[in-house]
Amino acid sequence: MKYYLVLIFMTLTLSVWGTSCSDDAPIPETGQQIPPGSTDDDDPPVNPGNDDDDDDDNPMSNNLKITVGSASFTATLENNAAATAFKALLPMTINMSELNGNEKYFYLSGNLPTASSNPGTIRTGDLMLYGGSCLVLFYETFSTSYSYTRLGRVNNPSGLASALGSGSVTVTFELQ
Repeated sequence: MKYYLVLIFMTLTLSVWGTSCSDDAPIPETGQQIPPGSTDDDDPPVNPGNDDDDDDDNPMSNNLKITVGSASFTATLENNAAATAFKALLPMTINMSELNGNEKYFYLSGNLPTASSNPGTIRTGDLMLYGGSCLVLFYETFSTSYSYTRLGRVNNPSGLASALGSGSVTVTFELQ
């Protein structure tokens, strides 16, 4: 009898656990206060009176700093599952390889979530994911027939091409 009760309890526990954290279901409001400084994607910041623009302690920041040698660029990450998974890998310093005179790429050790689509035109400063694990930073604008998952975009890509140069280059990605 004890065995059956334990088995029923474990089954119920796993059923609740498996359905309560689904990515495709919204989290119901419980009336609980969100901690100061936290945000909900659909709601304004809980702490709107705080004009402190210091996002260093906010793990959900979408502000990215890209450093190539002595040059730094700021980028804004997308609000998607791939960008969220990418943020979890940061900070990272990687050696990106050259391809086609318009992009630098690096294969991550694992796959990120994808939502690939063909952008039609790649723009200078686009940060994309090709397949599930190939991180690509584009430094030239051109038309493409390939599909990518957008991670983000360099806010002001002026000087990006010259900073990246030709050949392999060491690039650091970190949240701001």
